[in-house]
Amino acid sequence: MSYSSLKDSVAELLGRDPRKPAPDEVSPEVKAIHQDKRADKSRIAKIRVELAEKAANKPPEKLRRKRWAVLIAVNLLFVLSYWLDIQLLEGALTASRFAGFHMADLNSALQVMLAFKHVVINLVIGTVTVFVLWWLLGGRTFCSWVCPYHLLAEWAEMLHLWLAKKKIVKDHPMDRRMRTVAWLVFALLALLTGYTVYETISPTGILSRALIYGPGVALIWVGLLLAFEVFYSRRAWCRYLCPIGLTYGLVGATSPFKVRYHLSSCFHEGECRKVCLVPHVLDTVILGRARGLEVDIGADCTRCGRCVDACPTSSLTFHFPGSGKAGE
Repeated sequence: MSYSSLKDSVAELLGRDPRKPAPDEVSPEVKAIHQDKRADKSRIAKIRVELAEKAANKPPEKLRRKRWAVLIAVNLLFVLSYWLDIQLLEGALTASRFAGFHMADLNSALQVMLAFKHVVINLVIGTVTVFVLWWLLGGRTFCSWVCPYHLLAEWAEMLHLWLAKKKIVKDHPMDRRMRTVAWLVFALLALLTGYTVYETISPTGILSRALIYGPGVALIWVGLLLAFEVFYSRRAWCRYLCPIGLTYGLVGATSPFKVRYHLSSCFHEGECRKVCLVPHVLDTVILGRARGLEVDIGADCTRCGRCVDACPTSSLTFHFPGSGKAGE
């Protein structure tokens, strides 16, 4: 990824809207492909054929099933380790120890260090371990593959979409810059108050602790968040507010593991953007927006794989250097 692309990726993660590429950022070869696609009178007919085929033979979301299985398994391992006292995975998602290795959620560790104005050696060890793991996996992989709130929010989103189809509710998009503001506010509160304020309202931490140690009154807050997402703003917490997502997005911005877009095979029918949690990261699939023949999707991508499953022409794939198209 070039410096310019990385800068744009981080800017979009922080809340800036995707920008159209300047003419000098697009190679003549890519410009020619854009022009050919605009001039192709049969493209719309091809799109209709592809969508009709997909509607008649709806493909299973294999990656979504795998992701849900991984997410449930990880959280279940915490629960079983505690209740069976096997000490394999101790603690919760915010801070844990796996087979003796300390692991700490990066956002939680930062909150603790800011609150106590002290660098705890176990936290340093735990954050380095987790940092390397999530840097390798890239983007906001933690969100879609591990976070228990993400799973509940996906189910809430399914209900929201059903209600929207019935015209009972309507989505109200919010300003994505709110997440950056929230990150700064909670960091400042930890520094000034000496208390990890965010941890008291983090649905990720609340759900993780509730699963392991039993439910508490804080689950009311999680229920209110889910209700807000069902009836007012689709995936509001994950899209517009969660500081954890911002932290992991910054960590994974330079990861070698990517979702990669292949311009030449794309029909630009937009199926990928319909299912994406953060559709602004797929702005490049809009006809005329791609800067190259192959474009790596940005840091705000959760690596959930829904776009990979949804694309009827396999124009979006997982990619790791030297591995070819990992999504094929």
